[in-house]
Amino acid sequence: MSNIWVIKDADGNITNPGIKASEDFMKEHYTHYEAFVAPSAGATAELDARMWRDQELLRTDSLMGLSDYPNTANLTTYRQELRNWPNTGGFPDTRPTLGS
Repeated sequence: MSNIWVIKDADGNITNPGIKASEDFMKEHYTHYEAFVAPSAGATAELDARMWRDQELLRTDSLMGLSDYPNTANLTTYRQELRNWPNTGGFPDTRPTLGS
């Protein structure tokens, strides 16, 4: 029976995120591996939310460097809300928004 396996190095770092094979094949060819477990729907939503948040922080980094940006106070508040968001009760179902 084939499963999906994650191959790791001796330090536990993933070197290949997935290979479909039997456990006998894995034992024969790899020293460090473990069965791949797909994330739950909730974990996937959380990961997607964190990725969106990180992209928003990157997107607004350059705006923070503009001394004449007209909305600096709102942008600063928005970026702090993005940083705090994962620790709020609304995460990942609500997203901070940039006020005007």
